[in-house]
Amino acid sequence: MTLQEKINSLYNDSSKYNIADFEYIRKELLYGLNKGKIRSAEKDESNKWKVNDWVKKGILLLFKYGNLFDYSINNTFNYFDKHTLPTHDFQLEDNVRIVPGGSSIRTGSYIAPGVICMPPMYINIGAYVDEATMIDSHALVGTCAQVGKRVHLSAASQIGGVLEPPNARPVIVEDDVMIGGNCGIYEGTLIRRRAVLGSGVVITSSTKIFDLVKERIIKAENGNPIEIPEGAVVVPGTRKINTPFAEKFGLSISSPIIIKYRDEKTDSKTALEDYLR
Repeated sequence: MTLQEKINSLYNDSSKYNIADFEYIRKELLYGLNKGKIRSAEKDESNKWKVNDWVKKGILLLFKYGNLFDYSINNTFNYFDKHTLPTHDFQLEDNVRIVPGGSSIRTGSYIAPGVICMPPMYINIGAYVDEATMIDSHALVGTCAQVGKRVHLSAASQIGGVLEPPNARPVIVEDDVMIGGNCGIYEGTLIRRRAVLGSGVVITSSTKIFDLVKERIIKAENGNPIEIPEGAVVVPGTRKINTPFAEKFGLSISSPIIIKYRDEKTDSKTALEDYLR
């Protein structure tokens, strides 16, 4: 029986639980996730993103069958978590820069060589962070989120995670994307390559994006999460609410705006410094 089959079997019928099988699942799943050989979402043969729900089911099993463990360093630095979910074990040879100052990375997340982690930041289990990406201070990469190469997650940006339901798509950020400070990207949003999100942009499944360049409205449709087009430059915006009450009080709702598509001027402003890497 394959790892995938064992996970699906135990997830669907808890009466099949035994320590030996569970320890096999724990060891093989965490090894595969840490090495980037197993992913909770990845591109298929047609270059479309697909969710590997069995991976998320496996992570849920680690929560369910893990025992609370004392990971405290000393009497003044206490923390407690499931024994199946320690912090990620890094070695110098991994070539990942983790600057001291309160950051934490859970095991079961892939952090590629050349990634820079500025304190304090957090990366949760199931996440995938590819080469030369910068995770800036107070930034979050949530459970199972997928982040590509040469991405910059600016200070306090939030890349939301998802475990439930297992077939739900995590947030995906493709290569060469710039995420500005205090951005919030949630609920399965897909940010296509080379897009730029200005500081303060928040995107959820109910957000409408107004594309001023192509004169269209981008939103989640037919059960598919919202997608930000390749090279789009998105900034915070608002639109009026036309009910009598809203008009009386001048109310409006957040509506991010695509003001342009990436050009040489944008590239010069968002270029990553090789000296940092």
